Amino acid sequence: ESLCRRSSREYCSLNSGESMAVRCQFENSNDVGVFSVLTNRYCLAAVGGSENFYSVFEAELADHIPVIHTSIAGCRIVGRLCVGNKNGLLLPNSTSDQEMLHIRNALPD
Repeated sequence: ESLCRRSSREYCSLNSGESMAVRCQFENSNDVGVFSVLTNRYCLAAVGGSENFYSVFEAELADHIPVIHTSIAGCRIVGRLCVGNKNGLLLPNSTSDQEMLHIRNALPD
C-alpha cells in the first residue's frame, strides 16, 4: 500500500494494481456523487466546479475513459439527475438538446 499527497488531492492506493480511492470536493461540498457520475466506460462531471475537482478525474481517468464536463437541464447536479452504466445513460426529459448532443458526441461507442 502507498499514500502520496499532491497539492490538495489525496490518492490512496488500495493495492499495487489498478484499484484506488481518491478524495476530492466540488467547491465546498463533499457530496461528489451529486456532481459527478462514474462508470467503467465514462465519467460525467458538472460544469462550474474548481479546476482541482476536474483535475482529480482527468489525472486518474482521462487515459482510460472520457471525462465529460456537462450540465443536465442547466443544473450542475448531474449525479442526481441521471443514471448510467457501461451500456448507456438515462437522462431526464428536461435535458436540453444542446446538452444531449454534447453528451452523445462525447460518450464512447
